[in-house]
Amino acid sequence: DAMEGRRRRTETSISIRKNKKDEGIAKRRAMTTTPPRSAIPTAMNNDGTIMSDGTSVHVVEPKAIYTVDDIPSLKARLSEPNINDTNLLEIVRGFRKMLSVEHNPPVDEVLGSGVLPIFVQMLQLNDKPQVQFEAAWALTNIASTDQTKAIVDAGAVPYFAQLLSSPSAEVREQCAWCLGNIAGDSPALRDIVLSSGAMQPLLHNIVQPDNNSLFGNCVWACSNFCRGKPVPNLSHVAPAVPVLAQILKGENTEAKQDALWALSYISDGNDDNIQAVIDTGIIGVIIELLGVESSIVTPALRTVGNIVSGNDVQTQAIIDAGLMSQMQRLLHHPKGMVRKEACWVLSNIAAGTHEQIGTIIQAKGCIETVTEMAMSSGWEIRKEAIWVVSNIATGGTDNQIMSAIEAGAIDAVCSILDVNDTKMLLVALDAVDCILKLGMKLNKDYVSFVDECDGLTMIETLQEHESEEVYQKAITLIETYFGAEDGEDDENLAPDVNGGTFSFGIPQKNIDEVECPANAGHSNAQPFTTYNFAS
Repeated sequence: DAMEGRRRRTETSISIRKNKKDEGIAKRRAMTTTPPRSAIPTAMNNDGTIMSDGTSVHVVEPKAIYTVDDIPSLKARLSEPNINDTNLLEIVRGFRKMLSVEHNPPVDEVLGSGVLPIFVQMLQLNDKPQVQFEAAWALTNIASTDQTKAIVDAGAVPYFAQLLSSPSAEVREQCAWCLGNIAGDSPALRDIVLSSGAMQPLLHNIVQPDNNSLFGNCVWACSNFCRGKPVPNLSHVAPAVPVLAQILKGENTEAKQDALWALSYISDGNDDNIQAVIDTGIIGVIIELLGVESSIVTPALRTVGNIVSGNDVQTQAIIDAGLMSQMQRLLHHPKGMVRKEACWVLSNIAAGTHEQIGTIIQAKGCIETVTEMAMSSGWEIRKEAIWVVSNIATGGTDNQIMSAIEAGAIDAVCSILDVNDTKMLLVALDAVDCILKLGMKLNKDYVSFVDECDGLTMIETLQEHESEEVYQKAITLIETYFGAEDGEDDENLAPDVNGGTFSFGIPQKNIDEVECPANAGHSNAQPFTTYNFAS
């Protein structure tokens, strides 16, 4: 049925989710030792200490350069009673700079020194935004490694969530960055971040950002708040959906890309998640973005693919928004991942209503391109293309199936009958069954078509397949469509005389477990063996 043919990504496209290159970076490190441009000082006291206006953090780089060997002494200085603000800032900045090196930052050594709880305490120094900023930066770079959980276990998340409302834009940005790294680590840590109440203040920074850098980092962090399987509870991420939709109407390409990834994560859930995205009224904009030659195409197509994996009404919403006008271009896209996802989108449309299948058939050159891809592309793309053809064959009307056959559907499904993929063999065999059933119904010789592209030979071979289900389907196909009718052929078969013996042709698939070749000159013939009776 339709839901059998309609496939969620978790069932069929694990490799797509593993492709982190296209999906963006789950974690980001601040590898430079220079603060963001907005944090460059504008004023400094005569003694070298830093002035703050209460809303901006002005950072001056210290002349001292600390190394791993300095960790014990820095830790000791932190433990001094009544440490002054200047020394406190210098020490935390020294740790931050060590953790910001590009290669092999000494994360384990810093954590081993026992300073992590002190960094977390620094986040609570609301009268010292410079210290909060440096501590958050240091923690951000720890969170970008495999030691992310240590920060969560130290109790930093609630303080980061609170600091998203800090008077300092730089502190807010750094905390959003760190929370994005934590959420991007795993679904378990993501849920801890969401449960801290961080989403609402994060969205406030997106809607009313102090600067472009803050805006961009907060949108990226929001995408990580929505990322991961199992998908987050819709109640936690629903407030973000209209904000993300609004970003797509803007001009910031990088922010639009992150917003689209976030929407793709949210829509990769149940029908309620999908509906939340549809209800924003942004689908038409997403369809338009499929025509943009940039990295935006991949997350836009992912979002569309998730929506068409929903119910028929949700699928129709995407079609009505003009999806099919973009499909031919996407099927010929230079990136293989885009071509694969385009086929996946079509396969889910083909699992819908007859009217929805009709949009594929009616789209000029679409089904012809898909059948060609099913035979000549790389295996991952071929699989998705076969799903398109199979869903049409098993769920289309007679005329729609015939249109697919005219476009090369039989060659396409038979082309994979020799692959080592049990699931896809079953998909192809189901398609062959439906096509041959239609042939019998309409008195069309589709059996010959299957035989001419070596389909019969491969189906016979599948009688030896290790899968019981594949074996049974192969047997059923042979007996139903390729075997002789009861008594029909035997009654009319004239015996040949061979040197005093009579021989009768009797269909037999295997003799002594060796497959017999088909009769020469009879492409449609079942293999025969000869029984001789002495005259």
